[in-house]
Amino acid sequence: MSVTGAGTGAAQEHGRTGAPAPGPAGGGSGHPDGPLAGLRVVELAGIGPGPFAAMLLADLGADVVRVDRPGGGGLAVDPAYDTTNRGKRSVMVDLKADGGAALVLDLAERADVLIEGLRPGVAERLGVGPDACLARNPRLVYGRMTGWGQDGPLAPTAGHDIAYIAVTGALGMIGKPGEPPAVPGNLLGDYAGGSLYLVIGILAALRHAAAPGGTGQVVDAAIVDGTAHLTAMVHGMMAAGGWQDRRGANLLDGGCPFYGTYETSDGGYMAVGALEQQFYDTFTTLLGLADRAPARKDAARWGELRQAVAAAFKSRTRQEWTEVFDGTDACVAPVLSLREAPHHPHLAARGTFTEVGGIVQPAPAPRFSATPAAVRGGPAQPGADTVSVAADWGVPGLAGKGGA
Repeated sequence: MSVTGAGTGAAQEHGRTGAPAPGPAGGGSGHPDGPLAGLRVVELAGIGPGPFAAMLLADLGADVVRVDRPGGGGLAVDPAYDTTNRGKRSVMVDLKADGGAALVLDLAERADVLIEGLRPGVAERLGVGPDACLARNPRLVYGRMTGWGQDGPLAPTAGHDIAYIAVTGALGMIGKPGEPPAVPGNLLGDYAGGSLYLVIGILAALRHAAAPGGTGQVVDAAIVDGTAHLTAMVHGMMAAGGWQDRRGANLLDGGCPFYGTYETSDGGYMAVGALEQQFYDTFTTLLGLADRAPARKDAARWGELRQAVAAAFKSRTRQEWTEVFDGTDACVAPVLSLREAPHHPHLAARGTFTEVGGIVQPAPAPRFSATPAAVRGGPAQPGADTVSVAADWGVPGLAGKGGA
């Protein structure tokens, strides 16, 4: 698989010679069918949102080269199962050793994007900070992924998703009244507020860099900024008096009886989102509570309505209720586990999940009519592609670092 098309112009602008042809090792990224075919990305190895952002770029066709460190690092996950490294290639470089930084700078000179998720100032100390990289490649987009951002009193301190979403007010919105906030995995902060905002920033900066007279720049993607940004609508509703600043008291946080989850007779759950009147009418009719329908407009009766809805759902199994609501506009769906989700008829029909190398995982998203994205291989193994990347990217010094 070769990199063609969009990459050729970028290669010439960055002083590269011709369009490289990355081999299949590590996932064969750079497939010509993706919308980002020809884009070259260097990822300094990290955990969480940085790797996920780079995975998304790889899904979309970019040639992503991950720079792994000797001995590994981060969470103890077998690299063979780390799907956030799918479709990438890996080289092994010790940034603390003599010549390590120079090799990364050689890669940065030939890249369109560099992604790093180190604490503020660490990349600079290692010799691969924005100033050093942009001096070699003025059109480079240098993406920085952190929790607190590059400045501010907490910038140099450690943290994880839960702390970042806590201070933005997002965590405080989730859960039942009178109970501790519910922990939403690390999807809200790391990936929604972090990875996706980093990718948006990178794509916007690439457009600027490609414009006449455009230059590269630094993208400072902080999880606290992205997560706060996600609450924009709620802040507007709160200012208008349509949202109470407490859990379980609002239309979209489980405060109303027709937007929430209910247990079934077999211990499963159904999710209800019958907000609009016509959907609510269908919901109450199919649930056998048409006589309770008027309670929708009377908040004083919501407690009574909630009890009736809960009792109704407890009368049948999750599968039975799924069949009742299937194909209707009641806005009701079964709550599935991660293992169950790929088998849902709608998701299966769309191919929302895929299996690569024996690992069931989400397929790339979104979808493109002319340049389809794809999972282009399994997780990159640390250092496995050092020699092939050295040849494809024209960095012969990498070849002495081992790999295949």
